[in-house]
Amino acid sequence: MKFVLAVVTAAVLAATSSSSARNSRGIVLDRTAVIVLAPDEPEPVRQAAEDLANDFRKVMGEPLKILSAETNAAAPAILIGEPAHLPDPLRPAGLSAPESFSISARANNIVLAGADMRGTIYAVYQFSEKYLGVDPMYYWTDSEPAHRSSITIPEPLEERFRPPVFKYRGLFINDEDMLTGWAPAPSNENTGISLDVWNKIYETILRLKGNMVAPGTWIFPDDAQVKLAAKRGLIVTQHHAIPLGLNVARWPQNVPYNYTTHPEILERAWRNAVNSYLPNQEVVWSVGLRGLSDVTYASMDPSVQNDNKALAQLISKAIADQIGIVRAVRPDAKFVTNLWQEGARLVQQGLLKIPSGVSTVWADDGYGYIQDHGDVTAGQGIYDHVAMMNGRANQLTEMVPLERSFSEMGRYIKADATSYFLVNTSDIRPVSMSTQAVMDAAWNGLPVATNPDEFYRRWSTKEFGEKAAPKLVELYKQYFKAPAHFGDPPREYGDQLYHTESRMMLLTYMIDAPLYSIPSQAPKWSPPHVLLPGASMRPAGKEWLRQTVAREIQQCGDAQSRWDAVWKDAIAIEPLIPTLRRPFYHAQVLAMIAINRQSNRILYLVSKAIQDAQNKDTAQAHKDLAEALSAFDEIERAEAAAEYGKWKHWYRGDWLTGIYRTRQIVEVMTKFIDDPETHLAPPVLWDGWEAYYHIMHYEGDRTADVK
Repeated sequence: MKFVLAVVTAAVLAATSSSSARNSRGIVLDRTAVIVLAPDEPEPVRQAAEDLANDFRKVMGEPLKILSAETNAAAPAILIGEPAHLPDPLRPAGLSAPESFSISARANNIVLAGADMRGTIYAVYQFSEKYLGVDPMYYWTDSEPAHRSSITIPEPLEERFRPPVFKYRGLFINDEDMLTGWAPAPSNENTGISLDVWNKIYETILRLKGNMVAPGTWIFPDDAQVKLAAKRGLIVTQHHAIPLGLNVARWPQNVPYNYTTHPEILERAWRNAVNSYLPNQEVVWSVGLRGLSDVTYASMDPSVQNDNKALAQLISKAIADQIGIVRAVRPDAKFVTNLWQEGARLVQQGLLKIPSGVSTVWADDGYGYIQDHGDVTAGQGIYDHVAMMNGRANQLTEMVPLERSFSEMGRYIKADATSYFLVNTSDIRPVSMSTQAVMDAAWNGLPVATNPDEFYRRWSTKEFGEKAAPKLVELYKQYFKAPAHFGDPPREYGDQLYHTESRMMLLTYMIDAPLYSIPSQAPKWSPPHVLLPGASMRPAGKEWLRQTVAREIQQCGDAQSRWDAVWKDAIAIEPLIPTLRRPFYHAQVLAMIAINRQSNRILYLVSKAIQDAQNKDTAQAHKDLAEALSAFDEIERAEAAAEYGKWKHWYRGDWLTGIYRTRQIVEVMTKFIDDPETHLAPPVLWDGWEAYYHIMHYEGDRTADVK
């Protein structure tokens, strides 16, 4: 193959050495240019080459032709391949580190080369970003490159790109309610989100130079989107709740889930999950032991309840057994254990020892604070959130300040704890800015991570133009400081908190009963034991309601002026935004601010209405609730403006934050304060699991294979 490609290159050189395609400034690429790809390049590289051809279509109106190395072509050529596949005169030297790559131009050829398959893919997308102006997040930002009849590449050109700082880097598509509601899979795919959108998600990860994905929440190892990840060249990993890929949320009814009394059942289920992946699927295996859905295993097994030492010993046994199951079929397997919640506590107490060969991954708390308590050491990694479904954080908007994300990542980089970086992005679109920010830092490391203002500037310039960028830098900083906070260290009121708290207060006032209960064993398709969207398990009652009403009147009352100021500044900036970028400004900036500003107002007014009703001032309570309903109208208007073009019905899938459900309960309250016998529309005790019924409906009716 090397000889054939050399002949093709010679033909290209002979045909173009005196062509107008070369000039004193460099190599000119226009519609006559071609992409040359060796026939034995792997499928993921071919997919990237097709994306590059279509990127040229965005710039020049037509895609470039992709030729095999066996085709003679008399045109400027873009050669794509690993060094071993390239002719000697054009082969870049020094590409040995995994995922490193280069972009070079000489003798009228552009060469995009990588040390390996993914390095080659990154070379393609880096060229597209730098020289064609294609935004790596274009699918989510709707950014289009400038139209040009040609582009000029400097010649000679030698650009080398070092390997990444974090070895494994990727996204966790988690609690994917809006993606599912917006782009549900057809019945023959059984993937929740349509495969077309999964393909765009994977393309985005690769354009961000990621190499890994956790493709959904409650999924099976043989789901179509898992197979598609392999086709795109991505490593699959599993999140903390499904070790080895076992979908415990679909545990079959009447089958014990107990590793103490029936270890053979779990071992068989783990083995079946491992064997369900494609034989050549690259996997970073997550090991550990949790209960059905996302809950501590101790809640499932009486023998380890209230006995951390016994729980740690059982988790250690599970990890050892899981490693043995995987290595029986994949001797070179790579493992991580994600210290989520009780895992971190057991390690910090010295009760749980992570075996050699397993990378320890510390999780944050959903607000960007990584929970290692300063104990991070070399070789470890991060499970981070820029979106988090816990009833209090953010599902619909940005919330975690980049200063915090970069500071925590920088701490790990300094400790050489760079084996793994998985970021939970939920539905991606609402957190497109922070997603790119942390993925840039995972590749580049400290130079990016030390200056969040510089990222705000680059993002604002790229998405909204140079004229607006300086003001937007300040707006983003003001935005992240606007919410009320709770806890130590301070955690922001996320968009979920306003609605979770409002619903809990209203239901407590109207029915004065406990809002949640936890089943001892979750049957098939039952809600996870983690409370969704409730923040914590707590008794509801008059004292809790009194304290909460008083706190939110003060907290949200203080925050409202900050939100009003952010909104005023955002409206003032809008005329500076280029006309074609204003729809995205409405979605990424105005809708984001409006949801938080008006939700803060809703929580404040609901609290005031309850206080007024308790004080028998029903007239004022009605006024409070009427203002709250007008705030819902403002949210709906902002969301409608963000549902332009392909984003029509984006908020249809807001099943987890559930703004619509909050409005329903507020409407009931307007009647209840006059008539306590008012009918409360079901479900009265809403636990938020509705989202997963929707998602699993699209995924089809399956249970975990335990036979």
